[in-house]
Amino acid sequence: MVKIGKIQKMKVNNIEKMGAYLDSGTGYREDNILLPKSQLTKDVKEGDEIEVFIYRDSEDRLIATTKKPYGQVEELAYLKAVDETTIGAFMDIGLERDLFLPFREQKYTIEIGKKYLVNIYLDKSERLCASTNIYQYLKDNSPYVQDDRVIGIVYDIKPGVGIFVAVDKIYRGLIPEKENFKKLKCGEEIETRVIRVREDGKLDLSMREKSYIQMDTDSEMIFNELKKNRGFLELNDKSSPEDIKRKLNMSKKSFKRAVGRLLKENKIIFSNGGIKLVK
Repeated sequence: MVKIGKIQKMKVNNIEKMGAYLDSGTGYREDNILLPKSQLTKDVKEGDEIEVFIYRDSEDRLIATTKKPYGQVEELAYLKAVDETTIGAFMDIGLERDLFLPFREQKYTIEIGKKYLVNIYLDKSERLCASTNIYQYLKDNSPYVQDDRVIGIVYDIKPGVGIFVAVDKIYRGLIPEKENFKKLKCGEEIETRVIRVREDGKLDLSMREKSYIQMDTDSEMIFNELKKNRGFLELNDKSSPEDIKRKLNMSKKSFKRAVGRLLKENKIIFSNGGIKLVK
């Protein structure tokens, strides 16, 4: 049985001017699927089994290709958006025909030229399509433990909850809102640290290092910001968490820790309601 949207082995039934016709398994010659001549190598002959990918061409006919797509049906793939129309976007899947991403399957705004993690499926007409609704296809049984560094792709952002990340494009991860101090967008590939493995197997992640490592980074960043601002920042240990996050992209706790380090090193002093570089 032919599996549309899948890589499979098929037998060459006959070779003609247009290319090789592959046995569809129905017993009817007219159901055989064309592998265009441009896809054939000289050593292919009738009766051979070759590995192909089956999809529908621009005229809705089943066609075979020896090219390997960037993803298959029922898989997640990280694909680039290459075009947009009045009915949806198109993603580069590595074939002659791009993959359609309908507007109804877009949970967020798609930007041409950027990559997004999508699920590949067949619509009612058995045409390849994509969807950004991927949560149900991710797993909770990752091999990672606390403090592991992992790579993931942002696939959802919920204010008040956090940033949802597909770790390795396979596992469910979440950056709780309190652990994120960077403006992220869906589709971004990021490196994070596992801060907790929940009982259900989901991963809690952070964009920040352990506190004793992060303090060095934060101290250096504050010091550099002071130099950029003529040696003064209108922030102190009484400043609101919102002001600190807006100006420095860090939590108040991290700010106080880093400022404490700079005070101990005699690099800054409190002055006029803020912090000032020591000359």
